[in-house]
Amino acid sequence: MTKIVVGLKLLVLVLCSLVLVPLQLLGIRFGWNLVHHLPVLFHRLLLKLFHVRVIEKGTPPGDAPTLVVANHVSWLDIPVIGSVHPLSFIAKSEIEGWPVVGLLAKLQRSVFIDRQRRKATAEVNDALAHRLVKGEVIVLFAEGTTSDGNRLLPFRSSLVGAAQAALMHDSVEQVFLQPLAISYARRNGLPITRRDRPFIAWYGDMDLAPHLALFVEGHPIDVVVTWGEPIPFNGNRKEATLAAERAVRRALKAA
Repeated sequence: MTKIVVGLKLLVLVLCSLVLVPLQLLGIRFGWNLVHHLPVLFHRLLLKLFHVRVIEKGTPPGDAPTLVVANHVSWLDIPVIGSVHPLSFIAKSEIEGWPVVGLLAKLQRSVFIDRQRRKATAEVNDALAHRLVKGEVIVLFAEGTTSDGNRLLPFRSSLVGAAQAALMHDSVEQVFLQPLAISYARRNGLPITRRDRPFIAWYGDMDLAPHLALFVEGHPIDVVVTWGEPIPFNGNRKEATLAAERAVRRALKAA
């Protein structure tokens, strides 16, 4: 019975994708406004089908140029964040070539960075700056990798340079960094302990397949997403990044 239910859920997701994916591709091609909202619908459907409840706290970004700075625990962070607000992500370049995941990342209008190239960061910062100036919300997983969910890794400031580049535009008076904390609070109705986190966190050399298998089984998961207060960027990357890291750390402890 479980396999039948999972199969039906996946069928619903595929059928909806057959409608949403072509629409998103056309929207990207012709610059339609719906490209910001279709991914939100897709992520909400995915989470609803597989019993992931998102508890949102705080206020999401407004109209001002905003770079969201978040912690990173799992691949599940993407649909969780993507379900609450229209936004795009900064992703490592190798993801672009992954089956299915790479296509979804492109449909989300992610910005890919090649960490092996020294000039890549400057190029990405410039591309991000143009997106921020247009009022788009971009999410940076500032730890640079996923963690085990039990601790917060130090935030890296290199890509926060996008905020600095955006400030150089004549039409921009202020750019903000907005902290975002993602905390997986409950699984099967019970508080998640340190022992349970490897079932959700995806880090190091862990295989993705077992995580996906557990996810599609539909064990109810509660995720707390906390928007921090926007931090006005004053041009000092390290100072602003540290302030965002402290805000995320406080929110994680509270969650």
